[in-house]
Amino acid sequence: MFTRVNLTLLTLISALLLAVPVAANTYPIPKNGARLIGTQELYEVKTGDYFHAIAQSHNIGLIALMDANPGIDPFLPPTGSVLKIPSSMLLPDTPYTGIVINLPELRLYYFEKGSNKVHVFPVGIGRQGRATPVMQTEIKTRIKNPSWTPTEKIRADYVAQYGRELPPVVPAGKDNPLGDYALQLAFGDNSYLIHGTNQNFGVGMRVSAGCIRMNPKDIAWLFEQVAAGVPVRVINQPIKVSTEPNGENILEVHAPLSANEDKREDNLLWVGDRVKFKNRDKVNNRKVKEALLSPQGIPVNVDI
Repeated sequence: MFTRVNLTLLTLISALLLAVPVAANTYPIPKNGARLIGTQELYEVKTGDYFHAIAQSHNIGLIALMDANPGIDPFLPPTGSVLKIPSSMLLPDTPYTGIVINLPELRLYYFEKGSNKVHVFPVGIGRQGRATPVMQTEIKTRIKNPSWTPTEKIRADYVAQYGRELPPVVPAGKDNPLGDYALQLAFGDNSYLIHGTNQNFGVGMRVSAGCIRMNPKDIAWLFEQVAAGVPVRVINQPIKVSTEPNGENILEVHAPLSANEDKREDNLLWVGDRVKFKNRDKVNNRKVKEALLSPQGIPVNVDI
């Protein structure tokens, strides 16, 4: 018979399990020109749930979960409400090799060499003013237990924000924001990294100083799969489209990195007007416009 203590312990264990990220979300790469992977999942909110823990339990980004469920309080989602889990997506329009990071998605794709599998992870990227740049590069070095050398600007910003100084070098350990693993990219001055974190937040958000941040379990797994020389592409594709082999037209829209609608590349309606489907005569323009005006980051059918 369960006692009140047993029930409380079970509840605590369940909450802890919910907060631990699961392993990589792995999908077979579709054939015949198809780009849609995964299936749409639903999740019924339990008492005490909140978006961060739900996102962690499904290994998806917090912003991705919020965008897929507009109008629902991420801190106090109503018990019994049903959330869309963004577990289905279109593969980005890029070669299926190495690592691909699509900035508006806040996702990293790893195309496993010699297989038909793609592994998908949430990532944190550079905040506004410290944006992660678009790049085509490769892994330069794998670093276990990295130290962190903050730049002069980061140190100055830290003083301004917190009133105390960062040390010139932060050694490996629990206080190191890079976590236990880092992949140095051969881009620019080699200061950009794909790395872990010592925090339980920030993955799936725009919070870094320009590097790509992963959950500790995710970077630990990826670190063991890749070597120096693996290609890395960082792209900016807020809109993804596909005409699937069955003729179905699919559109997936993410919020642009900038809210500056005066710049044409940040205006989803301008970009979306130039998106080409293979069988445009079957496309419902009203559905396309609705998706562009309310980007939810999940694939939608836009057929008539």
